[in-house]
Amino acid sequence: MAKSDIAAKFFKYRSYTPIPFLVLTFVFFNSNIWSLIIGFIIALKGELIRLWGVSWAGSETRTTGDVGGTFLIVSGPFAYVRNPLYVGNILMYAGLGIMSFALFPYLQIAGLIFFYVQYTFIVQQEENYLKNTFGEEFHEFLKNVPRFFPRITKYKPKVVGKQPPLNLKAGLRSEKRSLQAFGIVSLTMFLMWLFRFGIGSY
Repeated sequence: MAKSDIAAKFFKYRSYTPIPFLVLTFVFFNSNIWSLIIGFIIALKGELIRLWGVSWAGSETRTTGDVGGTFLIVSGPFAYVRNPLYVGNILMYAGLGIMSFALFPYLQIAGLIFFYVQYTFIVQQEENYLKNTFGEEFHEFLKNVPRFFPRITKYKPKVVGKQPPLNLKAGLRSEKRSLQAFGIVSLTMFLMWLFRFGIGSY
């Protein structure tokens, strides 16, 4: 199977690939109060980064069809890292893995490796589209803004193409399912710890 075919599969099913990881976090759940707190903070940061990114990028981030995009967004979190939604996802899954403390640290490391590889494949395909669509503007963006590890200072391009407006209300609407899933999984883990291990376990 060609790399482009693998990337297309990852892109199409990216909403479902976390399911085996999440199932394992519950099957081998072994949490403690500190793993819950630390993991929740990390996961929450990931979800907030996602919300910030979606509030700029809009509903196009939800597509499961072909890779595409109306704008080359260099505003908001995109001025620090090219793929804030994927960075947010990685942090969120890492945080949930830490919360559960399941098979620690092997499951968490395996999850990080898997999601990093998955998003690398997806991003390569997205970047090919952006190179062909936005040309020199994207090449400058590529040279100055990292793929997954954010830069410290905000990227300020010499020429800024048309940008969508920041729309938190639309971002919340688009992110509704992710927020609900994050809330349900996190709350379930807290309740599992409370009922299985009790307040005195730490």
